[in-house]
Amino acid sequence: MSLLSDLINLNLTESTEKIIAEYIWIGGSGMDLRSKARTLSGPVKDPSQLPKWNYDGSSTGQAPGEDSEVILYPQAIFKDPFRRGNNILVMCDAYTPAGEPIPTNKRHHAAKIFSKPDVVAEETWYGIEQEYTLLQKEVNWPLGWPIGGFPGPQGPYYCGTGADKAFGRDIVDSHYKACLYAGINISGINGEVMPGQWEFQVGPAVGISAGDEVWTARYILERIAEIAGVVVSFDPKPIPGDWNGAGAHTNYSTKSMRADGGYEVIKKAIEKLGLRHKEHIAAYGEGNERRLTGKHETANINTFKWGVANRGASVRVGRDTEKAGKGYFEDRRPASNMDPYVVTSMIAETTIIWKP
Repeated sequence: MSLLSDLINLNLTESTEKIIAEYIWIGGSGMDLRSKARTLSGPVKDPSQLPKWNYDGSSTGQAPGEDSEVILYPQAIFKDPFRRGNNILVMCDAYTPAGEPIPTNKRHHAAKIFSKPDVVAEETWYGIEQEYTLLQKEVNWPLGWPIGGFPGPQGPYYCGTGADKAFGRDIVDSHYKACLYAGINISGINGEVMPGQWEFQVGPAVGISAGDEVWTARYILERIAEIAGVVVSFDPKPIPGDWNGAGAHTNYSTKSMRADGGYEVIKKAIEKLGLRHKEHIAAYGEGNERRLTGKHETANINTFKWGVANRGASVRVGRDTEKAGKGYFEDRRPASNMDPYVVTSMIAETTIIWKP
């Protein structure tokens, strides 16, 4: 095994200028991450320098067998924490050979919204709180839970320490460091209310980069959990009953909100979000109705309400923002399995472009 480990950790820069690029894309379910690697002649710094590539879309649920070729367009580059050296991870989106975005390519539409002059001028900032649950592979039951049974009730686990409260910290900390190494603007991690559930935060990230960074952070998490023999679940309510669900609270601000007098801009933006509540809920993740019940720090899925420091609201404004008269707000509705390209661009569209 030591020889295998030595080979995995080989430093290629000592013997060749060639690098390995791992192309990553989103599969047919909209949540499954796929990837494959190719050799490049030397280090690359910009996605525009990378070649397009193709894959068999009939094997990912994204194309018919008789016309299966799907083309990958490189969009963002990150350092590869697994191979290290000059090797890279490449976040891609997917197109038909004719250059049309395939239906599961949500990045293309998001990029259009983020390139609109009004949106560019507002310099949209995002901070995304990605919750997830670690599961025991063979039994699909949360890490640290007795098989077929339940741990003690919620209370001691949130930000908890100790072998009877924190399950999977080695995976979480490995992920944290790997994201920092990759160049993802990961801003923190914490244990969540339900045992076996954790959260990482990405941001502040500007515009389309928020989606690129969250998807790549998810990929890195899946890879680390794969090594550990643990399953990552982004289900918004993995365990029914008196257990917290998993969300992806999305913190948001614009240049106008961050400027003096921004609190009035924030209130108008929240009002617009309320007017399009149903449209947003429909795009905020599958199975979210199991999570947004009005209990466990959520607002009911059928109602829209906002408040200062209210974790039972659809949208929460922090005390610091209220006091300063400017800042940001938190949309608490997105589920943990939301597509960050969809959520970030939709918030920008509703608050900046959409006219009631």
